[in-house]
Amino acid sequence: MKKLYFILILFITASFFYGCKVKYSLNGATIPIEAKTVSVSFFENKTTLGTPSISQKFTERLRDVVSTQTNLSLMKQNGDLQFEGAITDYNVAPVAIQSNDQAANNRLSITVFVKYSNKFDEAKNFEQSFTRFADFKANTSISSQEDALLTEINRQLTEDIFNRSFNNW
Repeated sequence: MKKLYFILILFITASFFYGCKVKYSLNGATIPIEAKTVSVSFFENKTTLGTPSISQKFTERLRDVVSTQTNLSLMKQNGDLQFEGAITDYNVAPVAIQSNDQAANNRLSITVFVKYSNKFDEAKNFEQSFTRFADFKANTSISSQEDALLTEINRQLTEDIFNRSFNNW
């Protein structure tokens, strides 16, 4: 009788683990086990102020994050998981006003619209805008700071997009 209970418990445990369909990675990302590929389309710059290289830098950063933090193969198009969208806002505005009505700091804000498609689980699909910013001293020109600011903002944006896509944040 004990042998029968042992076999029954072993069978139930094995069935439980066999039925799991979600794959986990070391970075905490949850990726469908069926997914083998991902595609990141070019994010077009639809702003009036953004530099011409902003689209290329953002797209490459998102591709790098997805390919290094998952074991999915990067494809040009039609991946099992797909990212597409556009850079929709690039804005510089004063944020810290000094006593003489001059700005002490300015803020560069960038907004990216993302459409994420998961062909295995449509409930995970989303369309969302993500906005991040970085501040810089008002007495320096945006052109002298832009590369460093874009690097930081792109890091923040791609982290947000990755977490929303693979960690359901």
